Amino acid sequence: MEERLVRFRPRAIVAVLGIILAAVVLIQVIQVARDVLIWILVAVFLAVALNPAVEWLQAHGVARRGLAVLIAYFGALAAIAALGATFVPILIEQVNNFLDTLPTYVEDLTSGHGRLGFLEREYQITARVREAVEAGGAGGALGISGTALAITKSVISAVIAVVTIAFLTLFMLLEGPAWVERFYTLLPEGSQPRWRAVGHDIYRTIGGYVTGNLTISLIAGVVSTLVLLLVGVPFAIALGLLVAILDLIPLAGATIAAILVTTVAFLDSTTAGIVILVFFVIYQQLENHVLQPVVYGRTVQLSPLAVLVAVLIGAELAGVVGALAAIPVAGTIQVLLVDHLRHRRERLVERPGVAPAEP
Repeated sequence: MEERLVRFRPRAIVAVLGIILAAVVLIQVIQVARDVLIWILVAVFLAVALNPAVEWLQAHGVARRGLAVLIAYFGALAAIAALGATFVPILIEQVNNFLDTLPTYVEDLTSGHGRLGFLEREYQITARVREAVEAGGAGGALGISGTALAITKSVISAVIAVVTIAFLTLFMLLEGPAWVERFYTLLPEGSQPRWRAVGHDIYRTIGGYVTGNLTISLIAGVVSTLVLLLVGVPFAIALGLLVAILDLIPLAGATIAAILVTTVAFLDSTTAGIVILVFFVIYQQLENHVLQPVVYGRTVQLSPLAVLVAVLIGAELAGVVGALAAIPVAGTIQVLLVDHLRHRRERLVERPGVAPAEP
C-alpha cells in the first residue's frame, strides 16, 4: 500500500494558529465585557423599536432627523413617566398591603393552618427551612452586612446601566443610519444592493420582533389586570405588571406568570383561583395562535424548534437578556443563511452546464 506524505505550509500553520488565538482572545473579551455588551444589545433593540416613530415623523413634516429623534425619544420618556406617575403609587400601595398580609401567610404556614398549611402538614417545610438556615452557621448571620453591600452594589449597577442604555439608545438613533451607510460604502459597489436588501430584512426582523413583543406583553398585562380586578383578586395592578414583564420572556415567561398569579388567586379564594387558571389557559392559546401571528406577521419566520433552541442557548449565555435577544439573533442568522443559499443558487445557474442545487 502506497504511503502518502502530507505536508503543511508554514504559512497555513501560522494562519490556523492565528485564527485559534483570535478566537480565544475574542471569547475572553466577551467574558470580560459581558455586561457592557448586554447594555449595547438592549440599546440596539430600543433604538430599533423607536426608529419607526422617527421615520414616521420625518415622513410627516419633520425634515431633520435630529429633531425627529428628540421628539420620539423624549416622547417615549414622557409616556414612561406618565405611566409611572399613574401606576407607581397604586403599585407601591399594593406591595405594602402584600407585605402587611405576609405575616398572616407565614403564621398559617408555620402552624399548619389556612391554604398554605398543607406545606407544613405534609412536607414539614418549616423544619426544612430551619435546617437550611442552621447549615449556614455563623456565616449566615455574619453575611447580613455582605448581603446589604451586594444589594447596594446591585442598585448602583442598575442605575448606571439604565443611564448608559438611555444615552446609547439616543446616540444610536442619531448616528445609526450614518454608521450603516458607512458600512455599505466599504463594500464593493456591485455587492451593495445585495447587502442593502439583507440589511433591510434584518432590520425588519428585529424591529418586528421588538415592537411585536412589547405590544403582546402590554396586551397581556392590561387584560390580566382587568380580569384580576373583575374577579376581585388583591394586588391586581402589581400582578398585572408582573404578567407584562414576564411575558416578554419567550416560551417560559407567560407560563411562569400564570403559575405565580394563579397561586396568589388561590390564596384569596378557590373560586378566584379556578377563574384565573381558566383565563390563563384560554389567553395563552389566543396569544400563541392569534396575537403572535398577527402582530409578528412575516417579520419573524422561525419554527418552534428553532425558537426553543435559540432561547435555551441565549438563556444559558446571558440569562434573561439572552433569552429576550435569542429570537431576533436567530432571525438574523436565518436571513443571512437564506441570502447565502439564494446567492449560491444564482451563481450555479449562471454557470453553463451546471444544475442548481436542490433546496
